[in-house]
Amino acid sequence: MLRRVRKMKSGKLWVGYYYDGRDADGKRREVPLGTDLAEAKLEWARLEHKAAPKVMSTMGELFDRYERDIIPTKSPRTQKDNMYELERLRKAFAEAPIEAITPPVIAQYRDARTAKTRANREIALLSHVFTMSMEWGFAERNPCLAVRRNKEKVRDFYAADEIWDAVYGEGDQGLKDAMDLAYLAGQRPADTLKFSTVDLDEDYLWVDQNKTDKKLRIRRHIDGVLTGLGLFIEALLERRKLQGVRNSRLITNDSGLRMSWEMLRNRFSEARDKAARKLTADGNTDLAAKVRQFQFRDIRPKAASEIEDISQASRLLGHSKEDITKRVYRRVGEVVSPTK
Repeated sequence: MLRRVRKMKSGKLWVGYYYDGRDADGKRREVPLGTDLAEAKLEWARLEHKAAPKVMSTMGELFDRYERDIIPTKSPRTQKDNMYELERLRKAFAEAPIEAITPPVIAQYRDARTAKTRANREIALLSHVFTMSMEWGFAERNPCLAVRRNKEKVRDFYAADEIWDAVYGEGDQGLKDAMDLAYLAGQRPADTLKFSTVDLDEDYLWVDQNKTDKKLRIRRHIDGVLTGLGLFIEALLERRKLQGVRNSRLITNDSGLRMSWEMLRNRFSEARDKAARKLTADGNTDLAAKVRQFQFRDIRPKAASEIEDISQASRLLGHSKEDITKRVYRRVGEVVSPTK
């Protein structure tokens, strides 16, 4: 089937469909199939002597195909996020005809959601669903492109040393190792937990980022001198040897088993809450309030903020543009001199 698009004098686009066939002499001949895609498909099937294809008509059917064909190709964390977002979208749009989803309808959905940042993520997923729908031939346009997103405030929390020390001091060894490795390597929580002994050689810690597939080699020593990361890895490997840990993952629990994200999150929350309670009991309520805001994901921005060279920070984080590092991850102000 061929799709033809022409711009009319009125400025509107005309879309028509044609069967790419042959006449009795074998010469190529285009047979008009009309402007309705569903009817064109049925006529195409008749001319091809094939079974009539199922005409996708509702958003629920479109979501089913996206969940089946597209989501499994993404990273595990993205799959989890997409499934949650898709569940929300199904509740709102599953029974609606595909052509009924217009920019005003999506804008109403955006405004009705109280979680404004989450609404942006859901509309972004819906936009990709429509992009794939156009590729599959079930939609003519992507209505999400004409919808304004909610304004988002970039998280600017900075885990100063006093905040870090308060939580770190209440953590068990597994949590301390995870915090140290996340800070020294500057990687996301999922990549930090994924590191194993097979990612180590004499010179580097090899990184293969889950989210972006970016590959890095972080130096374990420079000019023969161990870096902070190198010293940490040497100490960690020695401790693992003494404890008889056989698991290849660098971050493990007290039993030497792989630490999952849920386990790490629980340990971090417990240490943070315990630290905040102690500070409150000591009368340091201001610091306690800041400690309660600390999240494990703030460790990566802390690393980016404390590397003086923005170019080096950007490279360590695996960013393709320094602007991302500066705008999202650098959470301390520039050092300047006073007037006098």
